[in-house]
Amino acid sequence: MNIIKFSELECSPEIHKAVEAMGFEETTPIQTLAIPYVMQGRDVVGQAQTGTGKTAAFGIPALDKIDLDLKKPQVLIMCPTRELAVQVSEEMSKLGKFKRGLRILPVYGGQSIDRQIYALKKGVHVIIGTPGRLLDHLKRRTLSFEYINTVVLDEADEMLKMGFREDIEAILSNIDDGRQTLLFSATMPKAILEIISKYQNNPEIVKVAHKELTTPNVSQSYLEVNERNKLEVLTRLIDIYSPKLSIVFCNTKKRVDDVTDMLQARGYIADKIHGDMKQTLRMNVIRKFKSCDVDILVATDVAARGLDIDNVECVFNYDMPSHEEYYVHRVGRTGRAGNLGSAFSFVTGKDFYLLKNIMRYTKKNMQRHQIPTIQDIEVLKKDAFIMEVKALMDGGGLNPYIAIVEELMEENYTSVEIAAAMVKKELEISKERQIDLTPVQNQDKESRKTREKGRGRTPKDKDKDKDMVRLFVNIGSQKKVRVNDLVGAIAGEANIPGKALGSIDIFDTFSFVDVPSKYVDKVVRVMDGNSVKGTKVSCEVANDKSKRKRKAKSRA
Repeated sequence: MNIIKFSELECSPEIHKAVEAMGFEETTPIQTLAIPYVMQGRDVVGQAQTGTGKTAAFGIPALDKIDLDLKKPQVLIMCPTRELAVQVSEEMSKLGKFKRGLRILPVYGGQSIDRQIYALKKGVHVIIGTPGRLLDHLKRRTLSFEYINTVVLDEADEMLKMGFREDIEAILSNIDDGRQTLLFSATMPKAILEIISKYQNNPEIVKVAHKELTTPNVSQSYLEVNERNKLEVLTRLIDIYSPKLSIVFCNTKKRVDDVTDMLQARGYIADKIHGDMKQTLRMNVIRKFKSCDVDILVATDVAARGLDIDNVECVFNYDMPSHEEYYVHRVGRTGRAGNLGSAFSFVTGKDFYLLKNIMRYTKKNMQRHQIPTIQDIEVLKKDAFIMEVKALMDGGGLNPYIAIVEELMEENYTSVEIAAAMVKKELEISKERQIDLTPVQNQDKESRKTREKGRGRTPKDKDKDKDMVRLFVNIGSQKKVRVNDLVGAIAGEANIPGKALGSIDIFDTFSFVDVPSKYVDKVVRVMDGNSVKGTKVSCEVANDKSKRKRKAKSRA
């Protein structure tokens, strides 16, 4: 296959400028095969997985056909999920960035239909949506297909799996037969072939060879783990490789909830996405992940399709996927845009048949990865500390500190002893500020209420509770405060071990923190008037404060 440069395509200057701004030079295999036929106006069937550049394959020719003076929908793109619809919309907007007056609108369930109707009335050129919401607009007569010249079915096999066949056929039957129909799918089941036969006109079929569906930029390995040790292994891998962004895939929504809670309790900046979450919350989580405000995204396979984030360095299959295709889609979230990535699969004894099926399907042998030991992590931390010290020495500006060392040397301490004492002090402070990383036993048996407090309680902890004092802090979830924020602020400012703190209950506008009685005065002194998440807080012993709140409520 002769890969061609984008500069060689017969596109408008605006498209060339946009592609150059996006940093693309050469077409991907699916783009090389599909774009010439799409530009000729042919119906096309493209078989390729997500993440191979399909959006540009149909988007570039479709955008160049649009009459910008006609403020009517001319291109219709159907997607299986809201996330993919938004992703395609963003990509199309980038491709059409320099086409003045171009209007693109994603429509999907979970978003206000009144807002969508208002946008449609103002006039749009490209509609990208899920079949259910598109059909809803069609029934309401708020969306006209009169001027549609190009229809795209993106991830067609997934739409059929989700039960959208009747909706798709109802939509296609309402569009003029003279349209150009483009269908892209990772697989070609019988139902897809029936749609091709019924709604496409002598389509050109282009297929990326199976060997090109794999991800050569991704190092793939597996680890033999017991179910109860998965979380510990996950955190060790994260500590060893320290990925900028990573995605942890689980098979169920409950598992996603549990893993996210346990990661957050251990101090990791993690969030989640699955089908039971409200659309606005899901989109907000994805936005934070893209902007690196969240390091670890825990997800079900709803996120395997449509998430296009270039900087994902690691994918963890916390649960082995039930289908080989899901594995390919998951792994495709990393190693994008020419970057290198790593994929780790956790395999229990009962999962080995899935591992063999995946290796047979991808035609790639996965290497076994040893579980990192605590010693491995300690060595890594020591090496990181040494590099940090070297950088400080190379950076200069040490004269005020050299004077301190010289003063100590006058008291008959050697420079080696002084340096060793400073290293010991720094490492001990660093260790104290960390949240306890010891494996929590029987995590799966914890009650939901206990997990939401962020800290699993053991019988030994309950004995400590007798010596605990509850503090009131006037900041809560409305200020996006989490358990880790309070632990970090208190442990850092009061210089006490984070693991010494007890239960933490976060409510909308305030929080309660259990603190050992010997630290109470110190914590109240340093925290009262200090800032958490940019908000000045007050801190005091909770008993009197909670009494006043109860009295205020009773008076109300």
